This record gives sequence, structure tokens and C-alpha cells, in this order.
Amino acid sequence: MPSLTCILHITLFATVMLLTSCKDKTNAPVPSTEPSSPATQEAVTEPKSDKAVLLFYGNSLTAGYGLEEQESFPSLIQDRIDSLGLGYQVVNAGLSGETTSGGLQRLDWVLRQPVDLFALELGANDMLRGLPLEQTRANLASIIDGVRAKYPAATILLLEMLAAPNMGADYQRDFKQIYTDLASEKEVQLVPFFLEGVAGNPDLLLPDGKHPNADGQEIVAENLWGYLQPIL
Repeated sequence: MPSLTCILHITLFATVMLLTSCKDKTNAPVPSTEPSSPATQEAVTEPKSDKAVLLFYGNSLTAGYGLEEQESFPSLIQDRIDSLGLGYQVVNAGLSGETTSGGLQRLDWVLRQPVDLFALELGANDMLRGLPLEQTRANLASIIDGVRAKYPAATILLLEMLAAPNMGADYQRDFKQIYTDLASEKEVQLVPFFLEGVAGNPDLLLPDGKHPNADGQEIVAENLWGYLQPIL
């Protein structure tokens, strides 16, 4: 259960995001109005070796929007992996503005490369656009199923996102339940709110008030490392 401080931070974070986000009630992915960051421009790269592949699949939060590629949390995790001599190559498959619908549509293309560990970070843009909860859940489930069908031995992590309190208590509760239920139903590991300690803190966000800055990315990487390390 998030602390009161976390909830207040999430409220501020989400309010800023809602003010800068357009709503779309359709099932089609909404084109991003954000300029591509270096990490976004090179969203998927072919593995450069025979190392196992850790693929982060998400939106601008994963892409490292507004930052140099090496400042994004996937790159920071690659640095940690390399420092420990672990045999993994990290692939950043984040795309700014991505919804779960868009993520499902481009999944086959991304899975052309081998994947051993798949970290799924999608849902925030669905929430901000007020898309139907059942649509978000179905898309996330289909993405998990698609990874399993192509790479049955791959480990899948589901990164939890929280809904803004001003979306209403029922929506907030039901949105969070999507991740809890899918993790149990699909037998994937749930990573609780991965922006813990960053969301709502202006010192850790870009001027837009919604994307982690370089310092924020360090904290996000640390949040994720606790779940990745035992697997790696």
C-alpha cells in the first residue's frame, strides 16, 4: 500500500501529466507529440553478442525521454550488469507516447530478436487518456501471451503503474488491480510502482514535471535492480 507521502507525490505527478495529456477514447494508438530522445530513436537494436537479452518494453519512461541514451534507466542497468560481469545485454524498446494498444501492435516486430528477460512497462498513457480498463487489461494480457508464445522460456516482469487519484477512487483501485490480477493469472513477477521516490518530486523530474531527469533515472534503476538482480 503506497504511503501518504507517495500518494501526494503521485497526485502532483499525475495532475501535471493530465494537464499536458490529450484524451483518446479509441482503441488505436495515439501518435506522440513528444520529440524523440536518442533512446527513442534507437528503440530496438539487434543484440551485439551471444549474451542473454534483457528487453525493456515501454513508453517514454523507458525510452529516457529528454535525456541522453546513456542516462536512461535501461542504460544504467546495463552499466550495473557490466560492472558485475553478468552475461546480459539490455535492449531499450521504449517508445514515447506508447499505449498498450500500440505496444501490442509492434510486439511481433520487437520479438524478431531473441528475448530471455522481458520487462513490460505500459499502461500510463492508457490511464492518462482515460481508455477503458478492460482494453488496457486485454492488451497487457495479449502482450504477455505473445512473448510466451514466441519465447516460452523467457522470464517476464510486469511493472506496475498507479492511476491518478483524480481519476476517481473506483478507477484508481481497478487500474491497480489490473497489474495484480495479471501477475497472478499469467504467473509473471510484479514490480510494484517503479517510480516510487521519483514521481511528484520536482528535483528528480524534467521541467515538464512528468519524466525523470538523470538523477531520477538513477533511482528508477535502483528500484528495478532489486527485482532484476536475483533473476540475473
